[in-house]
Amino acid sequence: MKAALIKEFGGTEVLQYTEVETPVPGTDEVLVKIHATGVNRLDHYLREGKMMPDIPLPHILGSDAVGEIVTIGADVDEFAVGDKVMVVPGYPMKKEDQNITPITLAPSYGIIGAANQGTYAEYVKVPAKFVVKDISGLSSELAATLPMVTVTGVRAVKEVGQVKAGDKVVILAGNSGTGSFNIQVAKALGADVFSTTISDSNIDFIKELGADKVINTKKEDLVTAVKEWTDGKGADVIIDNLGGEFFSKSIEALKPKGVLVSMGFAASPKVSFDVRGLFFGQTIIRGSIMGTKEDLEFGLDLVRQGKIKPQLGATLPLSEANKAHDLLVNGGVRGNIVLKP
Repeated sequence: MKAALIKEFGGTEVLQYTEVETPVPGTDEVLVKIHATGVNRLDHYLREGKMMPDIPLPHILGSDAVGEIVTIGADVDEFAVGDKVMVVPGYPMKKEDQNITPITLAPSYGIIGAANQGTYAEYVKVPAKFVVKDISGLSSELAATLPMVTVTGVRAVKEVGQVKAGDKVVILAGNSGTGSFNIQVAKALGADVFSTTISDSNIDFIKELGADKVINTKKEDLVTAVKEWTDGKGADVIIDNLGGEFFSKSIEALKPKGVLVSMGFAASPKVSFDVRGLFFGQTIIRGSIMGTKEDLEFGLDLVRQGKIKPQLGATLPLSEANKAHDLLVNGGVRGNIVLKP
């Protein structure tokens, strides 16, 4: 099969489109012919070697996959050849860990394309337990934008942030793949949403997603704007996928006993803040990473109901994975980037 892989860490030029062996599924696995695969910021970090630099090379990146089942293991009875499916982008690599709750705390939990060979390929093998039928009703390109942002978004907003109707919620970087999905999850749960961007050209796009208020953080101060939006009270929940300087600002922008959900570090993994802001405000900080099969199914049901619309920014052939990474790094798209094998 064809795949886009790396044989060394580095810039986007290290991605190579080449021939590799087609994986053979085990007795409890299925082989999925990939129709489309999503590109995530995690792929960029892994390619650079700044995260998990001990990954054995050569390595196939990619965590998202939608397609159809072409081979079924002997012990699999819940799927049939030809079923249209979506792959859960993370799961425990060891079978004995697969019933731990929450599953993301399982000792062998890993993300596809990080802990094993990924989805920048024509085929991928996956335990049948971590495949769901694609009920989105979308084209493969649109559906491929969903797996990673769905599990992470539903987990961060609904489960970890515990967002509910009437909450004042801040979603950072609303034009990003993660941010655009988080906004829609929060709105589907009945929250009022404030979001941010670093370009005026994204403001209308973010409002179309459902955000009630959007600011350009290069022109307006986050804390001041959130306090004005909440009549001085502060936000109930802030979903932070940026880190860096926004982490301390988010703490300041929360109401007393407000919740800060940290789920990314696109701005920087290093943060600093005045610890007095934590105990005076009795602030709650929670980390959130990935999600479960159930989170994916919950999000897909929202998509099917029309409450969430996938945001497809660009589609490229798998052979141009390096160009997709250029777009990702340079922020040249709104929403998600998809590769077609």
